[in-house]
Amino acid sequence: METRRIGIIMNGVTGRMGTNQHLVRSILAIVKQGGIKVGDDLDNPADEVFFDASGTLQRAKFVEMAAKARKAIYCEKPTAVSTAEALRLYDLCRKAGVKNGVVQDKLWLPGFRKLRQLIEQDFFGRILSVRGEFGYWVFTGHVADQPAQRPSWNYRAEDGGGIMIDMFCHWRYVLDNVFAPVKRLVAWGNTDLPERIGEDGKPYKCTADDSAYAIFLLEGGITAQFNSSWCVRVRRDDLLTVQVDGEKGSAVAGLRKCWVQGQSVTPKPVWNPDIPQPINFYEGWTEMPDATTYDNAFKIQWEKFLRHVALDEPFPWTLREGAKGVQLAELGMESWKQGKWVDVPEL
Repeated sequence: METRRIGIIMNGVTGRMGTNQHLVRSILAIVKQGGIKVGDDLDNPADEVFFDASGTLQRAKFVEMAAKARKAIYCEKPTAVSTAEALRLYDLCRKAGVKNGVVQDKLWLPGFRKLRQLIEQDFFGRILSVRGEFGYWVFTGHVADQPAQRPSWNYRAEDGGGIMIDMFCHWRYVLDNVFAPVKRLVAWGNTDLPERIGEDGKPYKCTADDSAYAIFLLEGGITAQFNSSWCVRVRRDDLLTVQVDGEKGSAVAGLRKCWVQGQSVTPKPVWNPDIPQPINFYEGWTEMPDATTYDNAFKIQWEKFLRHVALDEPFPWTLREGAKGVQLAELGMESWKQGKWVDVPEL
């Protein structure tokens, strides 16, 4: 068997996400396992990959450099802060003839894979609604021994920060790929905490939204609601939970686990605030077993992209798909500022 070496230039992997998820848990894990076995005959010339996990506002210049050098490009999301810029980067790669991809890691989380399994098995019947709760309390840094868990640029709009531009990119590919395409939305954002402490120990003014709320109307009449906040204390099963309600059953998925409740075991509550609630609603749910061994979600997509580079296998998660996420965030901003519903046109 011939071994093909693919060199990867990794930019921006000194940050939290780049170091932990992409360098350590993806690339180093792939190297440790001996690479990716793709068959017994591989005689194509070596290709090089450029990966970018820099700040959003710095991404364009690095993608331009990599495309000019004719390297395959894989990058974090959001790919830009405007739809026009995100599409420009995709067109740049397309015209240069270089393979490209964007990180859409949540598609390979065990929780979402279990939801897709339930949908394929028609567990829900007709899906009525999807409700997502995401977030946790990010310390401001004002109190000793409570440093912030996220970098300060996340909270400055002038540096490309904001939870809407960050998380709506995730919700776009999750909704489009797991449930149905997004057609309309109404959104609201807010800067809940006006001041935080930066890496230099000095206070700075927060100019970006740190909480965002949206209702998405999906193709087929499904209503999806997502709350995202870095100013919320967690009292749920995980940092992200998604509840899906259908005519025949419901499910609640976290990052890894998923609980289901079918029609036959659905309790029949009676509204009576004058007595303690007689039903323990948690007891009516059953946890889905693991159907397989679930690898790291970032690593799975890395392997798919490397197979795309080496073997030309399909990889639909291109920079164009990344632009769809930026589009949803940009439309969310528009809806928030204008206080109205907006349509999501085809790109």
